[in-house]
Amino acid sequence: MSEPWQHFVQSQRLKLSYWTWGDAANPPLILVHGGRDHSRSWDAMAEQFENDYHVLACDLRGHGDSEWARGSYYSTADHMLDLLALIDLVGGRATVVAHSFGGSIALMTAGVFPERFEKIVSIEGAGAWVRDEDAVTPDKIRDWGLRARSAEQRSPRVYPTIEAARDRMREANPRLSEELAMHLARWGTHGIDGGYVWKFDPWVHSRGLVHNLRLEEVAKIWAEVTCPVLHLIGGESHAARHEIDGKPVNSYFADSQRVGIGGAGHWVHHDQLDLATEEIRKFLGPPPPSNAQRD
Repeated sequence: MSEPWQHFVQSQRLKLSYWTWGDAANPPLILVHGGRDHSRSWDAMAEQFENDYHVLACDLRGHGDSEWARGSYYSTADHMLDLLALIDLVGGRATVVAHSFGGSIALMTAGVFPERFEKIVSIEGAGAWVRDEDAVTPDKIRDWGLRARSAEQRSPRVYPTIEAARDRMREANPRLSEELAMHLARWGTHGIDGGYVWKFDPWVHSRGLVHNLRLEEVAKIWAEVTCPVLHLIGGESHAARHEIDGKPVNSYFADSQRVGIGGAGHWVHHDQLDLATEEIRKFLGPPPPSNAQRD
């Protein structure tokens, strides 16, 4: 496996980490991980595209090697601004492949700033973050507030060995090979006295009700996405990934398609890397010319 280079970018007073593969003269391809994950979970996917693209995999704020937010605020809007900072860094427009919460961030950003996106591949990224309540009531806000405050007393789980963290990864996703689970555990943890803890900020759990939008609000934003969108969905994932409120997920977008990947759950790019890569390549088509070719 080729080794990427680590870099940092400033966004909203935070120092955010990202890793790069390939020639910076090639068109940018940005990879965005999901909640409580990290950028190096994309290594295998990045290597599939590094010859044709300048691949960048970011650590979301509060994840991986990026700084944690001051306070406890990890809203989709904050992450949108962070993604824009990275897109600006590579010329103001990019193709994005994103998983789960990362997909939600990419799709929302593309609805508000459509001119910044060439194409989007959303891997299980639409639907999960849509609020189904008609109104935010005092009781709902109270419940969210109590959950958010509980993070102050939450102690991270300490794994005595990196192998124990690896085993936890395989418990969460039995499809992971031992080698991939070890890679994810290695890059997703850091050592402390007594063992290892996950790198992500425990306060990311505070993201919830008051940060999400209702479907009617989200649908208006998605309708503004002008670039082509591919929804990759695990054939063995939750049915809600395929439809939202009884409508196919791709029907909410002007130029969109959905593809199911058999033998895959929520982590499609881990469970079926070759099939996912094949569908992404088919969707992206021939890579656009590099900056050097344009000149």
